[in-house]
Amino acid sequence: MLTEYLVVNRSNAVTRTGSPYAILKVANETETINVNVWDVMPQAAPVVGQVVSFRILKDNAGKKSCSLTDMSLGPIADEGHPLYNLLPRPIGRAVWDGTIECLTKFCHDAQLIPVIRDFADRLFKPYSQYPAATSVHHAYPGGLLNHTHQMLHMFEGLYPCLPYPIKPERCILAILFHDYGKVYEYNRQGEPTQDMYLLGHIYLSAHKLHNVLDEKGVDEDEVKRIVHCVLAHHGTREFGSPVLPCTQEASIVSYLDNISAKTDTMEGTGDMEYSAPLSTHVVK
Repeated sequence: MLTEYLVVNRSNAVTRTGSPYAILKVANETETINVNVWDVMPQAAPVVGQVVSFRILKDNAGKKSCSLTDMSLGPIADEGHPLYNLLPRPIGRAVWDGTIECLTKFCHDAQLIPVIRDFADRLFKPYSQYPAATSVHHAYPGGLLNHTHQMLHMFEGLYPCLPYPIKPERCILAILFHDYGKVYEYNRQGEPTQDMYLLGHIYLSAHKLHNVLDEKGVDEDEVKRIVHCVLAHHGTREFGSPVLPCTQEASIVSYLDNISAKTDTMEGTGDMEYSAPLSTHVVK
């Protein structure tokens, strides 16, 4: 009997010779693996949430692949299916609101606290519908919400431990908006839009936050320091950051982003598989 897996993420690609293929992340109760399935058209099955099995899997230095004919398609998993709960889903509103409520207790800037509350409320719905990436980390509908919440929740634990007089409002607003542009950079299935190539999510995010703070009449220097945290959140120019973190708040936001992204990438990589984004094999 063939082993069944649930498709938990999918992206589409094209070989150097122009042949389409699907990059699947599949999981069951014992393992998660990534499989390139050759000759699969972008609109063809399988879809996220569908059960699949493989008759033959080739393994080339940790990279698994198979032909379309070696993959069997099963049903879309419903709530009664044993693999149903393996599909990542966005967190609930109560969890999100609870973290925001805890974080605002750290804040003292009467001008910025309402902005945090307002946009935490506004961003919940779109973030719960969009992925945080195409394939690397939190690459599923609602992944953008979970990634943002992980960073906020980690900051909730980190801030009381810091002996330095940082301004928490800067970190909170920057985390809320750091990936805002991904709502425009991807569609809900995680496929890139023109905005990814024309503008990029860092510019889109920083531009939106800058406009929000300007409209609220926030002091110009304060605006710069908050927006800097968004512009610098990728940490290095090697990873697309237009500027490097040069404040404590910007460094914190960048490190939290890295922790959330890298640990989720490891979680979604199979045992002994090579992860190109991490430049290492992952051992479970």
